Amino acid sequence: QVQLLESGGGLVQAGGSLRLSCVASGRIFSSYAMGWFRQAPGKEREFVAAINWNGGRTTYADSVKDRFTISRDHAKNTGYLQMNMLKPEDTATYSCGVKQVVPAEFPESIITGAMAYRGKGTLVTVSS
Repeated sequence: QVQLLESGGGLVQAGGSLRLSCVASGRIFSSYAMGWFRQAPGKEREFVAAINWNGGRTTYADSVKDRFTISRDHAKNTGYLQMNMLKPEDTATYSCGVKQVVPAEFPESIITGAMAYRGKGTLVTVSS
């Protein structure tokens, strides 16, 4: 089992920054690819960013490319999502998820597939 706990959400003005954290406990976090997702009120969950098991490969949704950065620290069993130049349309509950993914299936398996484990999320609100 892997338990995931997100933190770092909050209220920020447009143009501001936040860094979300996803702390993993339980089994070997370092062997899992990780993804960040978000869900705005009344909308479906959407993919935001993904990182492979060793941090060597990343991918982003077009809507956040060049503004968000995904990273991970195996020593701390933690993944991060640095969000810069935030916009009101970024308002959503952000959650992280992990799963084992073979190299040939990254990042598609993260973008389109169910995660093996997922956190409950942290709310990000961007005011205009």
